[in-house]
Amino acid sequence: MPADDDIIIRVRGLTTQFGDQVIHQDLDLDVRRGEILGIVGGSGTGKSVLLRTIIGLNRPRAGSIEVFGENLAELSPEQRLGLESRWGVLFQDGALFSSLTVAQNIEVPMKEHLGLPAELRDEIAALKIAMVGLPPEAGAKYPSELSGGMRKRAGLARSLALDPDLIFLDEPTAGLDPIGAANFDQLIRRLQTSLGLTVFMVTHDLDSLHAICDRIAVLAEKRVMVTGPMEEMLRHDHPWIREYFHGPRARAALAATPSPTDA
Repeated sequence: MPADDDIIIRVRGLTTQFGDQVIHQDLDLDVRRGEILGIVGGSGTGKSVLLRTIIGLNRPRAGSIEVFGENLAELSPEQRLGLESRWGVLFQDGALFSSLTVAQNIEVPMKEHLGLPAELRDEIAALKIAMVGLPPEAGAKYPSELSGGMRKRAGLARSLALDPDLIFLDEPTAGLDPIGAANFDQLIRRLQTSLGLTVFMVTHDLDSLHAICDRIAVLAEKRVMVTGPMEEMLRHDHPWIREYFHGPRARAALAATPSPTDA
């Protein structure tokens, strides 16, 4: 069992509900320091709802959420703002401000959390743009001038603006072609390794699960049904888990995964 200080996110007894519809009930989840955890589940299981609840965009009906050992419900607004500076978020569509350039988008968190002069903000934004593999000239462009893959990289650069310890990714490879998705996977793994990040990644991309996830958490029946490495997913006998990880697309993803001798 990991030590308490190795648990970055601890969710206990979480219930989320919209009107009469219960999305999660008595859900427990731990996210360990330094891992890439993939969150998967069928349509309607609330993968993105879980992410949004953890970062505070949805209010849970019951349960507790601790991040970096702090119970989010017990924090003052000032404490909450300080804690939020330690994580970054990449939403599925990038969620960039259309009226701001890429560089200005990346500087938004700096303006909210840091009292930095404009020149230093510009230098940091340029560094983040380079870190995610975008050309320098991308900083002056508006989101509408970028391809879908470039917008995702710009959104990732913004999520890294404050040098976070933890990043949340919501379907980061959705809408990308296979080559673009594979490149984005490797970018995530490279950044995770070089920066020591903990990554909470909602995805349905079986290639991503095989390629970069250290553990996988499966949402089913309103809770986390099982959490473990890919090998455990392949052994599990729950009907949905078995179908998901042994279906035709799963077999194709497994066949495309390099063996250790190929690395």
